[in-house]
Amino acid sequence: MSKSKLEYLWLDGYEPTANIRSKTRIEEDFSGKLEDCPTWSFDGSSTKQAEGGSSDCLLKPVAIYPDPARRNGYLVMTEVLNPDGTPHASNSRATIDDEDDDFWFGFEQEYFIMDTATQLPLGFPVGGYPGPQGLYYCSVGGRNTWGRDLVEEHADLCLDAGLQFEGINQEVAAGQWEFQLFAKGAKKAGDEIWVARYMLQRLTESYGYYIEYHPKPIKGDWNGSGMHANFSNELLRTCGSKEIYEKVCEAFRPVTKEHIAVYGEYNDERLTGKHETASISDFSYGVSDRGASIRIPIMTVERGWKGWLEDRRPASNADPYKVAAVIVKTVKSAKV
Repeated sequence: MSKSKLEYLWLDGYEPTANIRSKTRIEEDFSGKLEDCPTWSFDGSSTKQAEGGSSDCLLKPVAIYPDPARRNGYLVMTEVLNPDGTPHASNSRATIDDEDDDFWFGFEQEYFIMDTATQLPLGFPVGGYPGPQGLYYCSVGGRNTWGRDLVEEHADLCLDAGLQFEGINQEVAAGQWEFQLFAKGAKKAGDEIWVARYMLQRLTESYGYYIEYHPKPIKGDWNGSGMHANFSNELLRTCGSKEIYEKVCEAFRPVTKEHIAVYGEYNDERLTGKHETASISDFSYGVSDRGASIRIPIMTVERGWKGWLEDRRPASNADPYKVAAVIVKTVKSAKV
C-alpha cells in the first residue's frame, strides 16, 4: 500500500498582500488526479480568515502538480471556502470571470534574492552598494551575477512539476531575477504563478536566502520589481485592427484607480515614471513603449494587429488572481 504526500497550498487573509500557506496530507493509494483530492480544512483564526470561536475554513482543490522535491509528493492548489461552501472573502481566484478560458496570460515575475544574514540583496555589500545599474541585466560571470544556482534549480523544479515555464533572466538591479509563466485560462495562470512562488520560497530554505517581492526594496537609482501581465483573448488574437486595439486600451483609462488598487502594495514607490515605468497617477499606452502603462508589443503590430497586450503596472507582490480578474473585466467592458 503506497502513501503519497499532498501539499495543500492556499492564500491567507492578510491584506493587502496575501501570503501562501501550506500543510501536508498523507493519502494511501492516491491516483494523482485532482478529482481524488479530498476537501480539507484549516484553522482560519491563525491566518486572519476566521475568528477563534468558529475557526474552520475549507480547502477546495482546484489544481494539482507533481512535487519534484518530495518522494511521492504532489502540490495541490486550493481555494478557501466558508464552512457553507461559499467562497471566502479572501478567495480572489473565485472572482475571475473566465470560465471558458478565453483569456491567456503570460506573467513576468520579478523578485530580489535576499541574504538572510545581511538582509540585503545578493551582490550588495554590507554598508555600501555594488556598482551602478547597467551590467547586471542578463549578465554572466561572478562579477555581476549572483544567485544563479538557486534560479536554475527553481527552473528545473517548475519544469519537472509540469508548469508552463517560459524562461528566466537576471534583471536590471543586482540580485534581481525574473521568471516567466504562460497559461491558457486566467485561473490556471494564477495557479501556476502561486505554485512557482511556493517552490521558489521553499527552495530558499536550503540556501540561507529569502525572496523579496516588495516592488521597491532598494531605494534610490535602482529598478523596482514588477509582475508584468501579458494578456489576450480571442478578440485580441484575431481582430487585425489597430482601432480595436486602441479601444481596448482606452477601456483601461477610466478604471485606472480600480486596477492600481489590486496591482500591489507599495507600488507607488515603483511606478514613478522612471526605471521603465509609467507614473502611478497617469495612464498611457504605446507601441513598444516600456515607459507606458500598457505596452503594445511590436510583434502584435507586425502580425497585423493580432496578438496581445502587456500591462506593465502590476507589482511583483501583486496577487495574479486579482490582476487577472480586473484585466478580464476591463477587456470585456471595451466598446468594440
